[in-house]
Amino acid sequence: MADCKKASNLNSIDLSSSDIPTSVSLLKQACMDSGFFYVTNHGICEEFMNQVFTQSKNFFDLPLEEKMKLLRNEKHRGYTPVLDELLDPANQLQGDHKEGFYIGVELPEDDPEAKRTFYGPNLWPNSDILPGWRQTMEKYHQQAMEVVKKTARLIALALDLDADFFEQPEMLGKPIAVLRLLHYPGPISEPEKGIYGAGAHSDYGLITLLATDGVSGLQICKDKDAKPRVWEDVQPLKGAFVVNLGDMLERWSNGIFRSTLHRVLGNGQRRYSIPYFVEPSHDCVVECLPTCQSRENPPKYPRVKCEAYLLQRYQDTHADLSTYNKP
Repeated sequence: MADCKKASNLNSIDLSSSDIPTSVSLLKQACMDSGFFYVTNHGICEEFMNQVFTQSKNFFDLPLEEKMKLLRNEKHRGYTPVLDELLDPANQLQGDHKEGFYIGVELPEDDPEAKRTFYGPNLWPNSDILPGWRQTMEKYHQQAMEVVKKTARLIALALDLDADFFEQPEMLGKPIAVLRLLHYPGPISEPEKGIYGAGAHSDYGLITLLATDGVSGLQICKDKDAKPRVWEDVQPLKGAFVVNLGDMLERWSNGIFRSTLHRVLGNGQRRYSIPYFVEPSHDCVVECLPTCQSRENPPKYPRVKCEAYLLQRYQDTHADLSTYNKP
């Protein structure tokens, strides 16, 4: 049975607003409805965002041989080629028609924490080839985290928690934060043939902050069990980020807040996007929050350790590194 499609109407949250109760109310409604919303007046200027997108495009314009020198490593840092990721194997004929580049929390190899699964040194393009590239991405990594923290304070209030709940050391105090540059080269997706820019999936962690270049393609499905599934277009909003909740927040909230299926359909245009995935610390145990359970609504999900959960999800969706011939 073919999918249906319509336009989505997402709430917009002004992060500079002094009317906190209204912001919390709008955010709570969005989190219960779809787990997707826009954030505006977030503090990152348009000029710098344009610079980040220009540097992203500069990397993807490099010859494939040059990009493959930075093929992702076992810590999920570096380049992911087209078709490397398979997000919806039940419905996809082949991997996603996108290429990407992972940038995590930068730690030198001699730092004891660098031994953790998702910490350590990043892979960086040669500064002679892409001058200023590393500095731009590190600056954006830091600024995006500040936007996430502002958003997380509103999410905490919407869950009847203290505003700084997610800033505890085991959460955003020592987060696993991954910036991912994405390029969709442009082939038109054909869902009926199992060909997608990015297959249907939900994100893994706490929240995702998504910057887009204005080219459409992102869709959400609020009811994954519907037949046919109804897919809604999420239109880019100039100057805003799209924020969506991840699986861990759905587990924390006992399913009250939603981590919704989404996908990307290519429409023949090149498309660039930059998701910033934020998860709690490696050792954080995600379990139902006290404010989200009762005798009538007991915990639905088992406790899970962040590191183990993320590692399994990455292994399930990426090609085995041994299949590549490294230059």
